[in-house]
Amino acid sequence: MLYYLFDWLQDLDFPGAGVFYFISFRASMAVILSLLISLLFGKRIINVLTRKQIGETVRDLGIEGQIEKKGTPTMGGIIILISIIIPILLIGDLTNIYIILMLITTIWLGAVGFADDYIKVFKKDKKGLSGWFKVLGQVGIGLIVGVAMLFSESVIVREKVMLPTGEPMMEVREDELPGEVPAYVTVDVKNTKTTIPFFKDNEFDYASLLWFLGDKAQNWSWLIFIPAIILIVTAVSNGANMTDGLDGLATGLSAIIGITLGILAYLSGNIIYAEYLNIMYIPFTGELVIFMAAFIGATIGFLWYNSYPAQIFMGDTGSLSIGGIIAVFAILIRKELLIPILCGIFFVESLSVVIQVGYFKYTKRKYGEGKRVFLMAPLHHHYQLMGYPEPKIVTRFLIVGVLLAVIAVVTLKIR
Repeated sequence: MLYYLFDWLQDLDFPGAGVFYFISFRASMAVILSLLISLLFGKRIINVLTRKQIGETVRDLGIEGQIEKKGTPTMGGIIILISIIIPILLIGDLTNIYIILMLITTIWLGAVGFADDYIKVFKKDKKGLSGWFKVLGQVGIGLIVGVAMLFSESVIVREKVMLPTGEPMMEVREDELPGEVPAYVTVDVKNTKTTIPFFKDNEFDYASLLWFLGDKAQNWSWLIFIPAIILIVTAVSNGANMTDGLDGLATGLSAIIGITLGILAYLSGNIIYAEYLNIMYIPFTGELVIFMAAFIGATIGFLWYNSYPAQIFMGDTGSLSIGGIIAVFAILIRKELLIPILCGIFFVESLSVVIQVGYFKYTKRKYGEGKRVFLMAPLHHHYQLMGYPEPKIVTRFLIVGVLLAVIAVVTLKIR
């Protein structure tokens, strides 16, 4: 709303109104505003949830300090959601397709997580929302994002198209003489390309997997592109959900990942930096920096109350939505193949569950008795049963998260 107010004031030549056009200014405002909202309203929401006895139900898994968490208010993801949505509605460009998709993702997966928490808390059903319904919600948002990226005229990539001249490379300029022909021109195109880390020619087109279709491959690229998006959204959303088992772990990791994605979005949406780093330039994605700034402020603000010992848990309302936000954001800036590195902790936590369940079923079928690889899965519980204090596990996981974030940024130059 404020974005359009200042846009109107700028048309009237109001002094200082032009500052709202600077992404850096609005990003700073988004961080501050989301942080203040989460801090100021967080305590009030915690008090309301406590009065209504909306607390966490905890099974005794033999982990020290776990039973003490019983009754701690849950559904705290509401704090994160409102701390993201309100700043974006105030200072974001709501006509930007990328902002629209991120808002839909936030509300959509927040609603799925809220339904799960509601069933657990109010219906007293520990299983919560059926796993199939969760997956259906994740598939739904993946489908929406995939279709929008394929068919929206606003989702484009700027590419260089070579001309058969053999002349030195130069940009098309307005002041060029009529007879001069540049070696290439820059055009805005729609494609299904993404970025591959650690490679010099680091662009990969999903359509290339349909090479056997020849010239028709691009027309059928949705057969690969949309399922890939659905898989990524589902995997990262569930990964964040599984990681949310220790005080401050998922929240802190999400803030670290958010900072990294914000940097990548700024570089990809700035034609000068994109040219310098030789990375894909994606017009209009600069606005995503505003969204991610709000996300960072919201997660850091929530961490104020979620750090050990937690005064509130985010529940599936928060974990499913932050995982989906991270996945969709990475997809929109064409950096989804960085997710195994950037979201390495999420990936390992999910992998530990797959290994544990798979090995248990295999050994039970073969030997009649199920065996386990880890003391308990997800992985953070394994370390708890080994005797590591919860704050130490969280701190070390966050350190690894910072290291992975640095590696993700470094991939821009190491090829």
